[in-house]
Amino acid sequence: QLQLVESGGGLVQPGGSLRLSCAASGFRLDYYFIGWFRQAPGKEREGVSCISRSGGSTNYADSVKDRFTISRDNARNAVYLQMNSLKPEDTGIYYCAAALHTPCVLPLSTTYPYWGQGTQVSVSS
Repeated sequence: QLQLVESGGGLVQPGGSLRLSCAASGFRLDYYFIGWFRQAPGKEREGVSCISRSGGSTNYADSVKDRFTISRDNARNAVYLQMNSLKPEDTGIYYCAAALHTPCVLPLSTTYPYWGQGTQVSVSS
């Protein structure tokens, strides 16, 4: 069984920072591409960032470039999303997802087969 569990969400003021974690169990994380997605109420789920198996390639949605940083620590079987300079429009449920073959190209496809439960990020003054 493959499981992904997100954590690190919360309520922050505009300009603040959060670091999301995605912990994997039941599979070797280094075999998988990882994507971060988010979904605001009433909106389509959108890809935020992705990272290759080795971590050597990363990509970001235009809306988060230069503010978010994705990384992975395969030794810890985890992936992270550092979010800085947060804006109200960053509010949403953030999901991590894993795929063996889905390329790390933005905008991300939502066809990743394995998903976490999501963690809420709220940015408000």
